[in-house]
Amino acid sequence: QVKLVESGGGLAQPGGSLKLSCATSGFTFSSHSMGWYRQAPGKGCELVARITSTAAVKYGDSVKDRFTISRDNAKSTVSLQMNNLNPEDTAMYYCKAIDGITADQAMCAYAAAVGQGIQVTVSS
Repeated sequence: QVKLVESGGGLAQPGGSLKLSCATSGFTFSSHSMGWYRQAPGKGCELVARITSTAAVKYGDSVKDRFTISRDNAKSTVSLQMNNLNPEDTAMYYCKAIDGITADQAMCAYAAAVGQGIQVTVSS
């Protein structure tokens, strides 16, 4: 059974930092690309960051130079270090294994449907 559990969200002040972690099980983590996605109220699902099985990374334009994605294949975890947070980063965040078929815009809905997601709120 595939399982992904996000942790580390919460409330941060503008300019602050948070680190999200995603613990996974039930699939061959090391052979999958992994992604962090987010959805703010009233907005569409957005790719935040993606990391391939060989650790190549890609970031969404709005988080470049502020967020860092990493993976630990030994622990089957993927993390997202978020620095210099701003209120526009407020959203529900999801981690997903990337299957190469599901569109980025659909990832949040698929994750939410199985109870995934962690809230990040940036506010003073």
